[in-house]
Amino acid sequence: MPPSTASDNGKPSRREQILTAAAELFARHGFHGVGIDDIGAAVGISGPALYRHFRSKDAMLGEMLTSISERLLDGGQRRVDGATDPATALRELVRWHVDFALDDPALITVQMRNLANLTDPDRRRVRALQRRYVEVWVDTIRETVSGADEPAARAAAHAVFGLINSTPHNAHLDRGQMAALLGRMALAALTAAGARDDGTPPTPAPAVAPAAGQVS
Repeated sequence: MPPSTASDNGKPSRREQILTAAAELFARHGFHGVGIDDIGAAVGISGPALYRHFRSKDAMLGEMLTSISERLLDGGQRRVDGATDPATALRELVRWHVDFALDDPALITVQMRNLANLTDPDRRRVRALQRRYVEVWVDTIRETVSGADEPAARAAAHAVFGLINSTPHNAHLDRGQMAALLGRMALAALTAAGARDDGTPPTPAPAVAPAAGQVS
C-alpha cells in the first residue's frame, strides 16, 4: 500500500491495516462476498468505524487497485532506469514482477478479478497506469530481443503477466524455487518474441540469460 499510509513509528497505520485485511478478504471471498462488517472484524473495529477511513467499500477497492498499479509502474520504471543495459533491465523487470506476485498474492488476485467492480473514474485511472506499465515492458523487450516488433513485444508482455500472475494458485514449490522457475520461464518466453512466423527460432540473445545474483 502507499508509503504515506504508514504511521510515524514505521508500523502499518489503521488505514493500511484495513486495506491489507480487505485485500485478503476480497481475494478469498470476492468483492461482493465481503461486507464492511467482515473487514472491520478482521482489524478489530466495528464496520461503521471503517467509514472514518474510507467513504465506501468501492472507495477502498479503488485505492487498493490504484496503489497496486502505481507500485508496479514505479518499481518497474526504477529498475529500468537503474539498469546498465537493456538485457539487465529486462531481467530486473521480470524479477520485480515475480517478487511482487509471490510476496503479495492477495493483491495480484484482487487486481485480476476486480477491475470491473471499480467506479468509472477509478477504472480509467487504473487502466491508464496499467497501460504505462505495459509500455515499460514493451520498450524494454524491443530493445533487448532481436526481431521482436511492437505487436509481438506487447503480446509477449501480456503472456508473461499471465504466467507470473498465476502464482497465487500454485503451492508446489517453495518461494525461492518458484521465483527461479518463473524467472527462467518468463525470460524464455520473452526471448521467443523475436521468432519468425515460419517457425524459425529467434536470434540467440545470451545477454538475456540470468546473471549471477539475478533471477535464475
